[in-house]
Amino acid sequence: MKVDYLIVGAGFTGATLAERLAAAGKRVLVVDRRDHIGGNAYDEMDPHGVLVHRYGPHIFHTNSKKVFDYLSRFTEWRPYYHRVRAVVEGKEVPLPFSLATLRALFSPKLADRLEEKLIARFGYGARVPILRLREEEDPDLRFLADYVYKNVFEGYTLKQWGLRPEELSPSVTARVPVLVSHDTRYFQDAYQAMPKEGYTALFRRMLAHPNIKLLLQADWKEVEGEVKFARLVFTGPIDEFFGYLHGPLPYRSLRFRMELHPGPWAQEVGTVNYPNEHPYTRVTEFKHLTGQDYLPHSTLCYEYPEAYEPGRNEPYYPVPREENEERYRLYLEEAKKLKGVYFAGRLGDYRYYNMDQAVARALKLFEEIVHE
Repeated sequence: MKVDYLIVGAGFTGATLAERLAAAGKRVLVVDRRDHIGGNAYDEMDPHGVLVHRYGPHIFHTNSKKVFDYLSRFTEWRPYYHRVRAVVEGKEVPLPFSLATLRALFSPKLADRLEEKLIARFGYGARVPILRLREEEDPDLRFLADYVYKNVFEGYTLKQWGLRPEELSPSVTARVPVLVSHDTRYFQDAYQAMPKEGYTALFRRMLAHPNIKLLLQADWKEVEGEVKFARLVFTGPIDEFFGYLHGPLPYRSLRFRMELHPGPWAQEVGTVNYPNEHPYTRVTEFKHLTGQDYLPHSTLCYEYPEAYEPGRNEPYYPVPREENEERYRLYLEEAKKLKGVYFAGRLGDYRYYNMDQAVARALKLFEEIVHE
């Protein structure tokens, strides 16, 4: 077989590049070691007829019209605003920690005072990273910052990353802000929706182009000698590609437990976080995400973070720390020596991308390489 591009990985980055290149007249082979397309966004019907995300919940949200319009070619959307609660001192309260959360946890008098100070200091609608809030001199704001840090942020971070918040890049701590607003949606992006028929159906349409060949349950090394290709796009771990030349890059992994709930609903919102109790971090009820409210039963997903061990589990999250970034830069220097080889995606770029960011990265890379 002879193709223009060999793309390793059939997740959002690989599928987007494959579709764009195929539409531009390039012949593309997509190889994935798993038995399905879609990467970690893969979804499927479980034995009880609930559409579940095999690798944990994936909620689509973006501020990019370009990304949303691009994906809209391959799916209809079901409007969906994700809502999350966290169990804090025995109460389920809205997350991100917002003015609504203040009302749920504190006395009206204290909540009024804290709300007034937050708005005066940061402005209504601001998103304040918790470590930034801890730098405030005002005793009330420091009290709030310490409370949120201790009861919401610290325990969850320790479970999720195996590290204290201060040991991680600010890019991670910024993901869990104090929201100076009464908005109880987990995301505030302009576009929030779920693929009407699921992510796998979206990927099938993306990869249905006649210029795309797909090979699953295969390592790209196995086909390297059988396929002639002009260029390679690698969306797997960059350190693996180079045989761990500079040592392995750290990742975090996840384990999932699916559980059937006999009643129609188990939770009032899509996800409930457990920052302090239980070994799992969160529980997601998929029917909130899929809109299958007609089913008399429900499926819950329990998430257990764990260390990544190559060959035993999957690398989900690059661990954002400066020392890891320095090691990644060594691999980036190796990549620059190669001609016609491109790295992209969460594992290829060693970046904590959301789905829309992975698509945006792929669209940008396409524009850079299509005319080479």
